[in-house]
Amino acid sequence: MFSDALIITRREIRDSIRDWRIMAPILILTLIFPWIMNVSTRFAINFVEEYNATIISLRLVPFAVMIVGFFPISFSLIIALETFVGEKERSSLEPLLDTPISDEALYFGKLLAAMLLPLFASYLGVATYLTGLYLSTQFIPELIVLVQIMIMTTMEAIVMVSGAVVVSSHTTSVRAANLLASFIIIPMAFLLQGETALLFWGQYDVMWYILAALFIADVLLIRTGIRTFNREEILAREIDQLNLGSMFRAFRKYLIGDGFSLLRVYREDVPRLLRENRLPIVMTLLVVLGGIALGWLIALRFPLPAGVIPLQVDLKTFTSQAATPGYNFLPGIDTVSIFSNNVRSLLLASLLGLFSFGSLALILLLAPMAIVGVFAGEMSFLGSDPLTFFTAFILPHGIFELPAAIIATAFALRLGASIIAPPAGVTAGQNLLRALADLVKIFIFVVLPLLLAAAWIEANITPQIVIWFYGR
Repeated sequence: MFSDALIITRREIRDSIRDWRIMAPILILTLIFPWIMNVSTRFAINFVEEYNATIISLRLVPFAVMIVGFFPISFSLIIALETFVGEKERSSLEPLLDTPISDEALYFGKLLAAMLLPLFASYLGVATYLTGLYLSTQFIPELIVLVQIMIMTTMEAIVMVSGAVVVSSHTTSVRAANLLASFIIIPMAFLLQGETALLFWGQYDVMWYILAALFIADVLLIRTGIRTFNREEILAREIDQLNLGSMFRAFRKYLIGDGFSLLRVYREDVPRLLRENRLPIVMTLLVVLGGIALGWLIALRFPLPAGVIPLQVDLKTFTSQAATPGYNFLPGIDTVSIFSNNVRSLLLASLLGLFSFGSLALILLLAPMAIVGVFAGEMSFLGSDPLTFFTAFILPHGIFELPAAIIATAFALRLGASIIAPPAGVTAGQNLLRALADLVKIFIFVVLPLLLAAAWIEANITPQIVIWFYGR
């Protein structure tokens, strides 16, 4: 397969090299832009050294290296968007798809061709910038930082190319592909801003976690591309259309079947959905336990001084502080506020999970669990029993709220992962609609009742139990 893929790669690279519209911007960004950044860096270093702020210049160089490396790989997105749909517009796609090679070889050949040339230009641009910087200032950044930036550049190129190839294989015009490219560019722009902040603050250790996340995204996008790549569909697809009526009918069928029956929902549908999604439920449960353990470890590392957390409270103070706007991030202690806050949080997690393969839904659940773990750990240092803390603050409403959060997050995880590996004979769109219908059904008939019960208990019973354990 690899040798067949290289045949496609060589063909594509030769065509790209012959196209001056591709080569001219790449050469400019490779040779001229590093020189501009070099001049800017020297000017900035000279300026800050006048005020003895050399630390700023040390943080500026890694940022400049990252920018110099990123701009050439941005052209990989343009090349990748034309891998299939561009050939279709030029009427050269059908002979290519008729070649006697596997779908995997064809896909990887296109993937490598769209990535190698801009990536080579990126490496060359970084080398040009560092060479000019050394000749002018005799400054060399730390090796580990350079390694991180180069790996980051490679990972970002793979993310953009693999995502663009998926878009190119599912659209019928370059114009449509360019419009959908915003779903690739916008997340990468946010990521670039986050990396910039980390580089200026010198948080280089966090970059390894970003690299791990990018590696996972690369694997998922490549897997999605392979699973959804179909030669016949590419040739048969004549026009991009959004048939809302057909989508609604399919969604309605997945949601209620031939007819709605509340008895059937609770006797058949809910148990079946819970069985079918036991793997994401188990994974979400592990995230909950991991979040509590993580919070406990944070408490072990950063114990609070005595007296920061009062071990004795009265009901009036407890309820009034929690209901005071701006006092903390928790909602007021009443059923409506707690219920609406929990519903909004889980709906937001579901929405973010859709655009992150489900990962952001898990992260949003991990954060409050870590906070619970921190408080439990701090209680142990302050001389209070952590089990008592769980029993008083978490357990009364948690027996309803935690299962609701775990189930909703698990189905959000499945929704986000639905496009990665659709079952045989099912398109990614159909699998997404089915996962969305399952999420809506389980949210309405399971999660909402559990959240309502949890909100009432948290507003009316939990404060009484807290006062009973910690009252004065």
